Amino acid sequence: MDIKIIKKSGKTMLANALVEIEKDPFDKKSLSLLTQAFNSSSGEILGITGPPGVGKSSLIKNLIKYYRNKKKSVAVIAVDPSSKKTKGALLGDRIRLETDPGDKGLFIRSMAARDKLGGLASITLSSAFLLNAIFDITIIETVGVGQSETDIANIADTVLFCVQPGSGDVLQFMKAGIVEIPDIIAITKSDLGDVAINTKNDVINSIKIGNYSKEQEIPVILISSKEEKNIETLIFEIEKQQKNNLNLKNKKKDIRSVFWLEESIKEQFGVSGIKKLKKIKINKKSPFLQFLEITK
Repeated sequence: MDIKIIKKSGKTMLANALVEIEKDPFDKKSLSLLTQAFNSSSGEILGITGPPGVGKSSLIKNLIKYYRNKKKSVAVIAVDPSSKKTKGALLGDRIRLETDPGDKGLFIRSMAARDKLGGLASITLSSAFLLNAIFDITIIETVGVGQSETDIANIADTVLFCVQPGSGDVLQFMKAGIVEIPDIIAITKSDLGDVAINTKNDVINSIKIGNYSKEQEIPVILISSKEEKNIETLIFEIEKQQKNNLNLKNKKKDIRSVFWLEESIKEQFGVSGIKKLKKIKINKKSPFLQFLEITK
């Protein structure tokens, strides 16, 4: 598999490449392709997290519309709940996106969360490396399991956390530490009126009380996907964060690399494998081929 050929060939070959990675993620061919992707110029990875029903898919539909109008190519990884029978993705998010299948600049991939508690499928990061080398924007939508959804911070360049008005989850967010991970917080369904405004105030107070301070204040924005209200304001904040994080781009790439290597070793050899390795020093050229060396 060659990444240049995949770029030229379109969706079918890309889908086939992802299938091969999912089928045998630690095969030499898969790891070689990921190495090519890793060493290619990359786009931006936007992680969107939040509880089920908060409106992540509706928001993504608006983001796709905006970026495609700007002629930017977009990939979406929608991590769906798993079928108890087949262990496959239920595809609910993909159906809600209602996109044009003929759009060559848009690629959507559904993945089953299976038994992962971090809100992501185990293969998500490998797929993200590949898609990030091909598309301008890669959006990762987590499954929405609640308190354990912090893995996205190890993958995305920018993390958007969605909160539903009147959900009563603000104290849960504080307790779980979820508000430590986002760069931006969006209060969805602002068309609900006062309840949305009250939730925004609760979130701002939660951040202050919990002292979840970063180098700069976390923007908290009221949006409505239904009315397309403040979507451009939100995108402005996303792009502002991306510009601010330019100096951290290589650091983020290193974080993704360490995360991929640790998760892959855990998957193959368990937590004891990580303990034996002690501190992992990342191979800057390819954490994927480094996996082969470590696991010989």
